[in-house]
Amino acid sequence: MKLAIGHTRCLGLFLGLALAAPPMSAWAFPPPPPPPPRPATNAPVKPLTPEGANPSPKPAIQAILSAFDHYEVVAMSAGHADKDMDDFIFRLIRNPAFPEKVDDIVVECGNSLYQPLLDRYIAGADVSLDDARKVWRNTTQPMCGVSGFYDQLFPLIRRINRTLPEPRKIRVLAGDPPIDWSKIRNHADLMRQDFSRDANIARVMERQVLSKHRTALMLFGVDHLFHDVKDSAVGKYERKYPGKTFVVAKHDGFGLGTPYEKYDRPFEKRMASWPSPSLVTLKGTWLADLLSKLPSTTYSMTTKKGPNGHDITTYVPNDIDKVTAKTVDAYLYLGPARLALSEAIPAYIFLDTKYVHELRRRARIVDNPVYDQSLPSHVFDTDHSRFLHAPPPAGSD
Repeated sequence: MKLAIGHTRCLGLFLGLALAAPPMSAWAFPPPPPPPPRPATNAPVKPLTPEGANPSPKPAIQAILSAFDHYEVVAMSAGHADKDMDDFIFRLIRNPAFPEKVDDIVVECGNSLYQPLLDRYIAGADVSLDDARKVWRNTTQPMCGVSGFYDQLFPLIRRINRTLPEPRKIRVLAGDPPIDWSKIRNHADLMRQDFSRDANIARVMERQVLSKHRTALMLFGVDHLFHDVKDSAVGKYERKYPGKTFVVAKHDGFGLGTPYEKYDRPFEKRMASWPSPSLVTLKGTWLADLLSKLPSTTYSMTTKKGPNGHDITTYVPNDIDKVTAKTVDAYLYLGPARLALSEAIPAYIFLDTKYVHELRRRARIVDNPVYDQSLPSHVFDTDHSRFLHAPPPAGSD
C-alpha cells in the first residue's frame, strides 16, 4: 500500500479532555508505522538566491472568484488536517458571489458510489445527516471519515442551497472510487476493487463538469491537482481538456524538515507585508524560482510484509511531484506556516462505537494500521500538537 504524506505535518490531532469513551481494548489498532527519516537540518546546502520579480499579492477570496472568469475549474487543497485552510474554504463558499460563479464543488472525501444519495442530500431532500455520512465515511481514505471539516462542509452547502433559486443551486460531486465496503469481507474482496483514485477523479471531472462546460471548485490534496504530472487527476484530464484549470497551492513553509529549513524564516520575512489571506500568481517571480530549487517535503510510503511476518515501511522522497510554477498556477498565503493550526477531530466521531469498529474491520482487511488522523487513541492524547508543522529545530533563526 502506498501513501503520500507530508513528513513534517502533525496529522494526528488533539481531541483532549476527560470524555466517557469505549475502552481502548475495543479499538485495538496495530501501532502506527515509524515516521519518515528526518534529514539533518544542519547539513550543508548551497545558498539559495532566487531571482525574479516580486509577486503581487491580491485579496485571496476575490482573486479566486475572479479566476472563474477565465477558467472553468479552480483546484486547491482541502481536508488534510489544515484548520486554516478549512476556515478559508468556508469563507469562500459563504461569499454571496460564489454561487454566481460556481456550479459544482468536487471533493476528494466523497465515495462516488453514493452520488445519488449525495445529490438528494445537497438538494435539500429528506435525507438525514447520519445517512449522508456514508458519502465521506465510506471512502478509501480513513482521514475523511474522522474529519470535522467534512462533517460541516456538506451540511453548509445544503443550507446555502436553501437560499438559492433552482438554477443556481450548487451540486457536490464525489471524486473517490465507488467502493462498497459492505461487500468487502476479506483481502481477496479488496483486491478485486479498483482503487485508481486519480483516474476516477479525472472521469468524474470529464463526464460531469468539463464535457458540460460547467464551472467547478476542486477540493483535493494538491498532489492530485498538479499540471505537468501525467498520473495526477488534473494531469490525466488535461490531455483532453487543456487550459481549463487554475491550480492553487497553499503556502506550507520553505523546505521544512529538510536541510533547507534554515531559509524558511528569511524568505517568509519577504511575505510579512502580504495581507492574509492573499493569492499570488507564480510565473516569473522569485517565489517560483525558490520553489523550483527546494526539495520535496513529501514521501511515498510503502508497507509490505517482511520475512518474519512483520510490516516493513520504507519511504522515498517525491522529488517529481512538488509545488513549482510548472505544476501550479498560484500560491495561497494564509500566514506563517509554523503558526498554522491543525484541525481538531470532534470527539463524537470516536465515541461512535459502531463506526470505530468498522474502521477496525477495514484496517484488518487492508492489513495496515489506521494511524495519524484516524487513530482513535488520540481522543485521550492531551499532549498532541495543535499545530500543522513541527517547531523549528533548537538554535535555528
